[in-house]
Amino acid sequence: MSAQDALPEHGLPADQVLQQLRSYGAADPHYQSGRLWSLVYYLDAEHDGFLQQAYASYASANGLNPGAFKSLKRFESEIVAAAARLQHGGPETCGVVTSGGTESCLLAVKTYRDLARATRGVRKPEMIVPTTAHVAWFKASEYFGVKLRLLPLDARLHADVSKLESMINRRTVMILGSAPEYPHGSIDPIEAMGAIAQRHQVPLHVDACVGGFILPFMEMNGIALPRWDYRVPGVTSISADLHKYGFAAKGASTITYRNLHLLKHQMFVATDWPGGVFASPALLGTRPGGAYAAAWAALQHFGVDGYRDLAARTSEAFDRMRSGIEATPGLRVLGEPTGPLLAYGSADADLNIFAVGDQMDAKGWLVNRLQFPDGLHAMITAQHLPVVDDYLRDLREAVATVRADPTLAQKGRAATYGMMAHLPLRGVVRSKVLSMFADSYRAGGAPLDLEAAGHDEGHAPPLLERLAARYVAWKQRRA
Repeated sequence: MSAQDALPEHGLPADQVLQQLRSYGAADPHYQSGRLWSLVYYLDAEHDGFLQQAYASYASANGLNPGAFKSLKRFESEIVAAAARLQHGGPETCGVVTSGGTESCLLAVKTYRDLARATRGVRKPEMIVPTTAHVAWFKASEYFGVKLRLLPLDARLHADVSKLESMINRRTVMILGSAPEYPHGSIDPIEAMGAIAQRHQVPLHVDACVGGFILPFMEMNGIALPRWDYRVPGVTSISADLHKYGFAAKGASTITYRNLHLLKHQMFVATDWPGGVFASPALLGTRPGGAYAAAWAALQHFGVDGYRDLAARTSEAFDRMRSGIEATPGLRVLGEPTGPLLAYGSADADLNIFAVGDQMDAKGWLVNRLQFPDGLHAMITAQHLPVVDDYLRDLREAVATVRADPTLAQKGRAATYGMMAHLPLRGVVRSKVLSMFADSYRAGGAPLDLEAAGHDEGHAPPLLERLAARYVAWKQRRA
C-alpha cells in the first residue's frame, strides 16, 4: 500500500468508503456460520445489529471524566454490580469496566505490586501463576517488572497445588488461579489456593475472563462446578470479560475487588499537572462510551433467563463435542475440562494432530493449535450447537486422511507448528518470531504470515528449516 492510498489527497464519498470496508473483510474468517472456534463470540445478525445500535448511541462519549458523562458512570456501576452479583460478592465488592481481559489482568498485577510496595516494602516483586495462565499474565510480568514463578501441572494437566505453598516467599505479591484456564478448559483448584493464600496473607486473583459470564449460569442450570469466586475465602479479585460469554461488543471486561482498600492501589492520581488534577481508575485515559453502552445493553437484553439459555445451549454443544472426540479412535481430550473450552490431542504416536488440524482448516473450520502437549483447541459457544455434528463428521474424516498419508505431518502448518513446538532453542524461536511480527507493523506492511515467504508445497518454511538445522547442530555438539 502506498502512502497516497493510505491517506488519499481528496476524501472519498461515504458510500465508497463503506464499500471498501466491506470488500477488505472478504478474506476474513466467516464467523457467522459457526466455523470459527476462537476470537469471536457471535450469535446472529439480529443481536449483532442490536449491539451496533447500542454502541452507536454512545460512540462519541468518553468515560475519561465520570463527572461529565454521568450516563457512562451509571452503565459502569450497574455492570460492576451485575458482575459482583454473579461472583457472589459482598456489599463491599467494587470494580471498574476495562477495555478487555488483558487490561484487567495487567491491572491486577499493577495493583498487587503497588499494594505490596506500600504495605510490606516489597521492592523485587514476584507472582505465582500456573503454567497454563493466559499469556496476558506473562505480558503483565514484563510490563510491570513482577517476576513470574510458574506453578507446574500434575499428570491431569491441573495446576499442582501441592507445590504452591513452598513457592511463596516474602516477595510474593499475588497468586493466580483461572476459571477456566485457556489451554485445556480446567478450573484451577481455587479453594485449595485460597486456603494457602489466606494462610500466608497473599492476594489471590481469579482470572475468569473466559468463565465469568457463563460459569454462574452453568451452575444455575444444575451443572456441578468447583467453587471459584468470592465464596472462596482468600479470593481478593476477579476478572471477567463481557465481550466473551456476556455477548457484548468488543472491548469490554471487568475487574472487581473484594473491597475498596484493594481497588485504591489500582488507581492513578496526579495533583501537580498544569492541566489540572487528574485521576484515572484504569490503564486507559479515553474510555470508549460505545463499549460501555453495548455491554450494559447486552446485560439488560439477556437477563438471567437469557444467559441461562445461552449457557444450556453451550453446555449441550460442549458435551456433544467432548463425547464425539472421545469416541473417535486416535484422539483424546486433554485435561479435565468443565466447559466451555475444550482441547484434544493424539492418543497414538503415529497420528500427527497438527496434520489433522490442517485437514480441518481445508474443510473450512478454523481451529487453534496448542503445544506442551500438542493439541487442537475449541472455544465453544451456543452458536456452535447446530454445527457440532458437521464438525465431528469432518474430524473423523480428517483423522482417517492423516492415518492414510503420514507424510502430511511434514507439509503445511503441521510442519510449521510441529517444528516450532518442539525446537528446544526457545530463545532463537522468540527472536525470529519477534522479527517477523515486528516487520508486519511497518507502515503499510503486509499481514503477518508465520509460514513466511518462500514456503513451497510439501516443505517447511526456510525460517524453520534454519531453526531445525541449528537444533541438529546443537544436538551434535551435545553428543
